[in-house]
Amino acid sequence: MTRTITPRLRTLVLLLLAVTGALFAGAAPASAHAALTGSDPAQGVVVDRAPTQISLTFSEQVALGDGSLRVLDPKGKPVQSGKPANVSGTTYAVRLRAGLADGTYTVAYQVVSADSHPVAGAYTFSIGAPSRTVVSDTGAGAGGGAVGGLYSFGRYLSYAGFIVLVGGAAFVLACWRQGAGVRALQRLVVGGWLTLTAATLGLLLLRGSYTSSGELGDVFDLDLLGQVLQTKTGAALVSRLLLLAAAALFVAVLFGAYARREDEEGTEGTEGTEGTAEEAAAERRDLGFGLAIGGIVVAAGLAASWAMAEHASTGLQPGIAMPVDIVHLLAVACWFGGLTALLVALYRAPADTPLGTGAVGRFSRLAFGSVLALVATGVYQSWRQLGSWSAFTDTRYGQLLLVKLGLVAVMVGLAWISRRWTGRLAEPGATEPEPEEVAVAAAVPTGVATAESGERAAQLARQRDAIDTARRKRLRDADPNRSGLRRSVLTEAAVAVVLLAVTTALTQTEPGRTEQEARAASAPATGSPADSSGALTLDMPFDTGGENGKGLVRIDLDPARVGANEMHLYVQRPDGRPYDIPEVKVALTLKAKKIGPLPVAPEHITTGHWASSGVQVPMAGDWEVAVTVRTSDIDQVTVSKNAQIG
Repeated sequence: MTRTITPRLRTLVLLLLAVTGALFAGAAPASAHAALTGSDPAQGVVVDRAPTQISLTFSEQVALGDGSLRVLDPKGKPVQSGKPANVSGTTYAVRLRAGLADGTYTVAYQVVSADSHPVAGAYTFSIGAPSRTVVSDTGAGAGGGAVGGLYSFGRYLSYAGFIVLVGGAAFVLACWRQGAGVRALQRLVVGGWLTLTAATLGLLLLRGSYTSSGELGDVFDLDLLGQVLQTKTGAALVSRLLLLAAAALFVAVLFGAYARREDEEGTEGTEGTEGTAEEAAAERRDLGFGLAIGGIVVAAGLAASWAMAEHASTGLQPGIAMPVDIVHLLAVACWFGGLTALLVALYRAPADTPLGTGAVGRFSRLAFGSVLALVATGVYQSWRQLGSWSAFTDTRYGQLLLVKLGLVAVMVGLAWISRRWTGRLAEPGATEPEPEEVAVAAAVPTGVATAESGERAAQLARQRDAIDTARRKRLRDADPNRSGLRRSVLTEAAVAVVLLAVTTALTQTEPGRTEQEARAASAPATGSPADSSGALTLDMPFDTGGENGKGLVRIDLDPARVGANEMHLYVQRPDGRPYDIPEVKVALTLKAKKIGPLPVAPEHITTGHWASSGVQVPMAGDWEVAVTVRTSDIDQVTVSKNAQIG
């Protein structure tokens, strides 16, 4: 076996390295799971005059409803006018009523990102001067509450149903064809189909409330259901239901015609001619091949219903990410679902249809291939969703991913133990005991059998079969190697249940790459309202595209008023350490008055710190602060942010 696997592994590793190099070489900054990256007015600012509209900028395109953007006055009354609209790119705005009084206003948003997840939040700004506000709950119920819990549970059930359906069928076709006639395996696969179908219907009904009000009473709202059907996620769920209809036909043939042909395989050699037996064998092969091709197509289609509507469908390299996600899901199903089918076969297979060591060995090879596919696709997905090593520990997504990796490592260790038990079963003298006393049938005197009626003879035959079956089952269950395999597989399955829960949570968690970008971009544009200095702080992440090209620029402008100001500029690496770069420049522009750009050339003070005194701001307004960062001779980028100065 080693001679067969090693060249394949070598080829796979070389191919993986080549593809990984191409991916990293062509990478461009992007993200999945929408996050608020900018707003006008900005968070925490105090403006002199009431704005005519509120605009929000997200990291990707989002879907809006009539109440997606709301602005509440200090008393909690809405002051927006009309419906929110897309004004440019990923920026959305809603107009405000005229004559707004001074005070602190709350901006609440509730949108759906391109990867199907609801995103909600709120921030405040003030007109004239800060004031008290009664707004404490913005009413953003999207993705939370009882509906959010049910939706998460439905997602878990849908993944579990998919894994059992696809993995159980793969186990029967690829590892144990005789299992098609085992009632316990039939119930397992049909149960997977029923679970996935019921969960998909439930998700379709819950989706409208999940992305809007979060109220249980809206689950059966037909207007919301109609809106869901027009979305990418709704189309994916409907497609999944249609594919499940095809899967039902596949399951019916697998456990119907295919199972009957497998049952007939052992009798054709004695009951039919040689030509008839060959024809029957050819029919079985053709049917098995057709089921394998059809099953792969249906399984890939079901996996695509997730890939085309969630994280893989948006952000960085979606054209590569979606096929990779499909392969990842299929590998998970073959490993976890096949493991579940193996566990059922070990505990529930009848004695007259024993699970041989050959079937266990075939599953071991299938699981090994699935693990290789999971490693290859998982490395790519982790890089795509995290973007930096610090995201492993600094973001919830990274922390969950570490837990998932730990559980996968535990499962791989348990799988190795299972392979050892399988090897012991295959050793001479440790194989499954065959009936040793064929003469049991002669235990009843032939004369008695002859004297009895035909019914009595049949009854005795059934008794002998039952005794023989019970003896074989007792001998099989007493085998210490088989018992050890059962225990290790059962432990693997228990870990897989927990791992599936962690994976479900990951699919609903904002990717680490986006969380870090949003955290840097959403830093308050000014100090606290109680801060009398009026100092302005701006955080701007940057990526020049080259080696060591990522980091964060922080600008402190004090007192951020008309006249002379002192500017301090700090550059940090993604992990927060000070970062010295070859060149950094600043320019101030007041586009409304066509002033600027006014250049600022800060002097280098110490590692990662530049400063400039006497920075003149000629008049108050919404100034654009642009920073040009150069990290090498050729890698340079300009990032900017708007802020109220003066």
